[in-house]
Amino acid sequence: MNTTILKTSSSRRVLGISSVFAVLLALGGCGDKAAKGEEPVKQEAKEEAGKEEKGLKLTAEEQARAGIKLEEVNSRTFEDFVSVTATIRPNQDRIAKIAPRVEGRIVSVSANLGDNVSAGQSLAIMDSLAIGEAQSALLRAQSSERVAQADFKRAESLSAEEIIPQKELLRSRGELERASAESRAASDRLRLLGGSASASGRAQSTFALTAPFAGTVIQKKATIGELGSPADAVFTIADLSKVWIEANLTDQLLSKVKTGAAATVTVGAYPGERFSGRVAYIANVLDKDSRTIAARIEVPNKDGRLKPEMFATANIATGGQLEAISVPDGAILLLQGQPTVFVSEGGGFQPRAIETGEKISGRTVIKSGLQPKEQVVAAGAYALKARMLKSQIGDAH
Repeated sequence: MNTTILKTSSSRRVLGISSVFAVLLALGGCGDKAAKGEEPVKQEAKEEAGKEEKGLKLTAEEQARAGIKLEEVNSRTFEDFVSVTATIRPNQDRIAKIAPRVEGRIVSVSANLGDNVSAGQSLAIMDSLAIGEAQSALLRAQSSERVAQADFKRAESLSAEEIIPQKELLRSRGELERASAESRAASDRLRLLGGSASASGRAQSTFALTAPFAGTVIQKKATIGELGSPADAVFTIADLSKVWIEANLTDQLLSKVKTGAAATVTVGAYPGERFSGRVAYIANVLDKDSRTIAARIEVPNKDGRLKPEMFATANIATGGQLEAISVPDGAILLLQGQPTVFVSEGGGFQPRAIETGEKISGRTVIKSGLQPKEQVVAAGAYALKARMLKSQIGDAH
């Protein structure tokens, strides 16, 4: 009897404990489900918060201090052009290689590389035996001419008084004409040799090498004591007030470029600056090695900033129209080597990688990366870049 009651009591205890465990397990399962249900919500919230925090947020005052200006992206119409690489050359119509006409020794040099010289300016003085001999011959011829002139005047006076016959007058006139011809021939020979008549009345063997026109000394081989000859140029003078931009056109570009077309030239030495010119010449023969056609653009260079042998980029107008999305050149900067702009988005400024095209009148065509109506930072982009890099360095630490 007692044993039966004890067994019954023990069974009831086991059932009660089992029920409690079942309830606890059920509650635990509900808790796990709730936790699992909450986890995606919290993760999405974190991602949304991260999205909101992504990008640079500046107050209106900070934007003003940084000089930030926005511009809406829109399609614009530009004058169509082709872009080619080119090389700057001296104007071949205004370049002179200066060498003596006779062999001589250089005794003094008055011009140096890079000097701007005027027409007729002395560049160097040379000493030549041939010039000395020509000077002596001229002095002798001039002396003979003076004697013949005096004889003719005396004969003319005597003939007027019928003291001498007419044939004597004719003979003295012939002598004068012959002496005058010899004097002119001697003077011409001296001039052709590069010398000039001596003002002192004494033969001189020195002569000057002079500049034929105003220009710049771009080559100099003059050294005092060296022998100069007609075969070797001592100086090279170039008029760089106008330079030639030599470009090569492919078959595809040839039909678009015409003589007289306007062109703008840019060089790496002067970023953002453009030099205007016109196409002056297009070759009639294809270069068999490069398979291109040579073209020449003439560009004024009054200030001399364009130097021969510089590499350049020439944009030649085709006469057509081009419609494209563009941004100011100053809006584009490099981030990790990639052309990038800052876009106003989500209350902040987001960096956006882009693909750039041609540069036209201070603007850059955008091939991809931007859509119409988007707001880009047209000015102040470098301030945003600096702020972004600073925040990245802070996060790294």
